[in-house]
Amino acid sequence: MKKLRWGILSTAGIARKNWRAIRDSGNSVVTAVASREAARSRQFIADCQREAPADTAPAALGSYEELIASGTVDAVYIPLPTGLRKEWVLRAAAAGKHVLCEKPCGLSLAEVREMTDACRENRVQFMDGVMFMHNPRMGRLRELLDDGKTIGPVKRIMSVFSFAAAESFLADNIRVQSALEPAGCLGDLGWYCLRFALWAMNWRLPREVTGRILFARGPAEPPLDFSGELIWDGGASMGFYCSFRAQHQNWVQVGGANGWLRVGDFVHPASIHEPSFEVNGAEDRVKCCDCAARHTDSRVPAQDSRMIRNFAQQVASGKLNDDWPIWSLKTQHVLDACLDSALSARQKASEL
Repeated sequence: MKKLRWGILSTAGIARKNWRAIRDSGNSVVTAVASREAARSRQFIADCQREAPADTAPAALGSYEELIASGTVDAVYIPLPTGLRKEWVLRAAAAGKHVLCEKPCGLSLAEVREMTDACRENRVQFMDGVMFMHNPRMGRLRELLDDGKTIGPVKRIMSVFSFAAAESFLADNIRVQSALEPAGCLGDLGWYCLRFALWAMNWRLPREVTGRILFARGPAEPPLDFSGELIWDGGASMGFYCSFRAQHQNWVQVGGANGWLRVGDFVHPASIHEPSFEVNGAEDRVKCCDCAARHTDSRVPAQDSRMIRNFAQQVASGKLNDDWPIWSLKTQHVLDACLDSALSARQKASEL
């Protein structure tokens, strides 16, 4: 299969991880990197080449416009701040480029719908960069949730994703700047908790959503600690907590009428070769492949490489995957509802 040619639009830190994922996918290659300054693109490429060398170094471009117009780019990875994503997704789609967009995909459901509509109208693929959705462990979890016996009807989902950021992060990082990332930790971390819950509930939207900003540096500042509750028709519910201030955790637990399962590392698996989880007190492991902990380009173990590989295979098929944009839209819908609830509650609290 002809390799999908990627352009990385921005030299954000997360882009380094996806540089490696593209290299290791076996069916993709980075052909261009763009920043607002060509020197910054050259430095990014040099750093990535030292850490995960590609056979051929990509072109270093000095503007995003150059990358969008490039004839050597088929798909664009967009790790820009959330407040800037819509413009470049729309430009990429209009130029016929497929789009992998970091999350949260936009500032609102309306923005994300505009983005996904543009991709569909221009016959290009859209997907958000939630890597754990491409982990083979998810298939095994799906079997257990759907067999009607092991877990039974879902009653309660609980999830936490947090890390204790340094003071410099809390003072200067883009993820705590209200103009670019108004959802703060909810957008950066809570997105994963909400995505897993919606997936577990077979993409049914909840009936009721509440959210609470537990800590922010000011009334107009994004949340640094956030909690939320979701309730579905039929009695299933979900509680989650995300934070830039609490020590690292990334776990989810699903309790049903018959049993339970717990994934202690649902976002970033501790093992890329045999990601594990607990089901009714017993450990279950899912092999990535018959690899004996060694891999070639044809055996892609890590979920990030699988994400790129799956995307490239979808593009090569000539058909659009209509589910991927829907996942983004539904996650954004619930995230917006959580944030709206929290902002309303904060306003009422300030009036006491």
